[in-house]
Amino acid sequence: MEHLAATTIRNRIACGAIKSIDIVRQAFAQIEKSDSDVQAYLTLFKDQALQQAEAIDQKIASRRPVGALAGVPVAVSDNICTAFGPTTCGSKMLQNFHAPYNAHVIEKLLEADAVLVGKTNLDEFAMGSSTEYSGFQQTRNPWNLSYVPGGSSGGSAAAVAARMCCAALGSDTDGSIRQPAAFCGVVGLKPAYGRVSRYGLAAYGSSMEQIGPITQTVEDAALLMNIIAGHDPRDSACVSEQITGVCDYTAQLQQPIEGLRIAVAPRLLEGIQPDVKKAIEEALKVYQTLGAQLVEIAMPHFDYALSAGSVIAVAEASSNLACYDGIRYGYRSPAAQDYAQIYSKSREEALGTEVKRRILLARVLLDGDHYDLYYLKALKVRTLICGDFTRAFEQADCLMLPVSPATAFRPGEKTADPLQMYLADVYTIAANLAGLPAISIPCGFDRQGLPIGLQILSASFTEDKLLRIARMYESQTEWHRQRPKLVAN
Repeated sequence: MEHLAATTIRNRIACGAIKSIDIVRQAFAQIEKSDSDVQAYLTLFKDQALQQAEAIDQKIASRRPVGALAGVPVAVSDNICTAFGPTTCGSKMLQNFHAPYNAHVIEKLLEADAVLVGKTNLDEFAMGSSTEYSGFQQTRNPWNLSYVPGGSSGGSAAAVAARMCCAALGSDTDGSIRQPAAFCGVVGLKPAYGRVSRYGLAAYGSSMEQIGPITQTVEDAALLMNIIAGHDPRDSACVSEQITGVCDYTAQLQQPIEGLRIAVAPRLLEGIQPDVKKAIEEALKVYQTLGAQLVEIAMPHFDYALSAGSVIAVAEASSNLACYDGIRYGYRSPAAQDYAQIYSKSREEALGTEVKRRILLARVLLDGDHYDLYYLKALKVRTLICGDFTRAFEQADCLMLPVSPATAFRPGEKTADPLQMYLADVYTIAANLAGLPAISIPCGFDRQGLPIGLQILSASFTEDKLLRIARMYESQTEWHRQRPKLVAN
């Protein structure tokens, strides 16, 4: 696949310099070579993908117009519905479930002539930060197979990092695009809440989650946004383009940003892995050499984001997952003798430990007086955090933070202590609470050779500015060009 970025491959295919069928074959060759170790994919669409590629090559040969992703191999997280192939959400509850329709983002990818190569592994129902909670397999980090790729969209990030596709889609409820992107040394963008339709995304935390791209470069993320962003009436939270406007994100990358002001909160860099802190500080220096001004701000309620976000997410999850009852669809226990047992035994046998933990936690949080003590208070904290961001963006164009307090960890290292696993999202979940766009871009490596990500946040519906700011750094560094040793030169 020449290990080229999606934009470059698309341009070469469109002009006839290379053929889509060759690129897709190379993608599957890389999958065959690496995925037995990485385990990024749950399902492959090889026959369909090759047919798609041949059809695109024929369109180009006959000089018919092709889409913006013509012939580019793309993967999608397996919590995004496809009418072809299963949609498991990484859960045995949905092991044999086939969705009757395509998600909105799948429709848009197909309209753009993207070639869908497969569906990627994830933490069950997107509940996790390491892809260890999948009901089927544990995905490994392509940079070092002894480490996790992050989660929940770990399969998508690992597939892009290992060059088993050119780009992928994932979902982000509390950092599940940005954190695995950081761990795997690729770009991960969480759009603003309402920017991208979630129609066809299996619901987890409905007021926080968003679909977004995982790519090799910022330009590729902009290209994917051109395709998937926009109003969809089937998602009631999807904002009208008359309100937010639309733009060509790729074209906007070339627009200069004069007088860039970057908000920093030095207190939030305390207590993190030294290599991560150093990489973030070095990244800020790069921006300063480009003329950016650093503005110190206070985020007084940021420390409460993880607690508040976790309460809200599990409360919403308990409602969203109630439909997986063993009656309507999904796994049904063969040992059940009546309707009550169908419900209880099916969920007990098919749902994993982390999903059960969060459902039970929600039961406690929403019970009686606990509703006011925890859930209602979490909503109030959410409002305070939104206010912190509003004030920050009155002083600056963006806020820069780490993606995670540390780099990737080893499998099993945090599963015995759920709190330690949840702390992996301590820097990302605030953006979900506030509905803000946020991006992770590669900014270095730790002493073990594991990638580090820089997180950039901006005001609601300013993805164009956010991508431009990210591209400024990328244009001055080579971190995004690095690739794991398992990827052939």
